[in-house]
Amino acid sequence: MNEDELKKKLTPEEYAVLREKATEAPFSGALLHERRKGMYACKACGQELFASDAKFDSGTGWPSFDQSIPGAVRLVSDDTHGMERTEVVCANCGSHLGHIFDDGPTQTGKRYCLNSVCLDLKTEEK
Repeated sequence: MNEDELKKKLTPEEYAVLREKATEAPFSGALLHERRKGMYACKACGQELFASDAKFDSGTGWPSFDQSIPGAVRLVSDDTHGMERTEVVCANCGSHLGHIFDDGPTQTGKRYCLNSVCLDLKTEEK
């Protein structure tokens, strides 16, 4: 999918975050308190990224996960805004998802801090 098609598919906020590396406001995302089971996928391309059982409440205001599906994301050095961070991008389409930190409370020690607008939840149907 090219950029013009993505601009038509995504809302302006989704496009700004996914393709221009913006950030949604903390505590504003629709998936922040989501508890249903399923797979979280990239809103731009549909690639499955995170299982719902990897999600936890970090108290930061963004959905957080302690591990990704192997090979689903890439980690990229990010020194913007005077900080040294690691950006998380979709391995399939390169869309910005958020950042990863080494302060997670689970065994992995990781906290993938993601923007809700970057994700679609594919729920498990019964």
